[in-house]
Amino acid sequence: MRGQDTQQAGLFSYLSPEERVPATHPLRPIRQYVDMALTALSPQLEALYARTGRPSIAPEKLLRALLLQLLYSLRSERLLMEELQYNLLFRWFVGLDLDAPVWDVTVFTKNRDRLLAGQIATAFFTQVLAQAKAQHLLSDEHFTVDGTLIEAWAGQKSFKLKADTAPVSPPDDPGNPSVDFRGERRTNATHASTTDPEAQLYKKAAGQEAKLCFLGHVLMENCHGLVVNATVTPATGTAEREAAMALLNRRPPTRRITLGGDKNYDTHQFVQRLRARQVTPHVSQHATNRASAIDGRTTRHPGYAVSQRKRKWVEEIFGWLKTVGLLRKVKLRGVPRVGWLFTFAVAAYNLVRMRTLVGAAT
Repeated sequence: MRGQDTQQAGLFSYLSPEERVPATHPLRPIRQYVDMALTALSPQLEALYARTGRPSIAPEKLLRALLLQLLYSLRSERLLMEELQYNLLFRWFVGLDLDAPVWDVTVFTKNRDRLLAGQIATAFFTQVLAQAKAQHLLSDEHFTVDGTLIEAWAGQKSFKLKADTAPVSPPDDPGNPSVDFRGERRTNATHASTTDPEAQLYKKAAGQEAKLCFLGHVLMENCHGLVVNATVTPATGTAEREAAMALLNRRPPTRRITLGGDKNYDTHQFVQRLRARQVTPHVSQHATNRASAIDGRTTRHPGYAVSQRKRKWVEEIFGWLKTVGLLRKVKLRGVPRVGWLFTFAVAAYNLVRMRTLVGAAT
């Protein structure tokens, strides 16, 4: 017998969001990792809030919601709030009851500075990494470093002469002025973006378009391709090598390690600095038109070829961050804010990677 197409809503519901989400859903192991990390961060989060006054929205819920935004590529926090309004899976992950009201979108704007000042993204990343280490997913001997461009939230028209040299001329349209760049030499020394002054005009290779951007850097372990350190810097020609040394210095030297990288790291100065720090450079050699700092002392070992194969995994990290993690063109401004989001997105990548590795092992 045909059923009736009735749309009368039931007055009561006796099922919780926990019962609605399948036991095999891929978000379940990620939720377990996240809850363990946030439990460890509870004292640090407690220190960010006053002991008196009206209770705020739990920062744990805010962080889970931001994770969902990255995992599901939601282009804005306003769309995230819309999804939380009717998406049962999202409500379960964040920890909202079915009848709990959704927050105003400005909650994220007001709390971002608090989470930034407390370095919560770095602390969360550290807790996620600790879980990976407890499950023996990390290598402590072989690593790879690389950097990628993160396009800034600023247009080319905002890249103007600096205030001390800028001519006084009223624009024809203040909202969208006509700008002719033909024949004008524009450099970071003489120009700056009025939208994001910390963004730099930069390109990684000849023939590419120069864009206002930042550089995101990761240090990857070569065992399973997990990120063990990350940072964001202004985009300069030497930023990748300087960031590589800074990322290595954050890790206390316990044993001699290897460090892989692309041809951009094949400079005599960088290789000498690595060897002085007891790091074996496994960076890719330059072509014959330029003398390489890597010689037979390194290339004759079988481990060098292994590092050259493993270092390509870092491109998978950047690919995920840009296609899924909303970092192709970041919607925040300034190195600190972009760095916060980059570190948090890298932690999200590690969570997805850990889920896959542990699921494959079981």
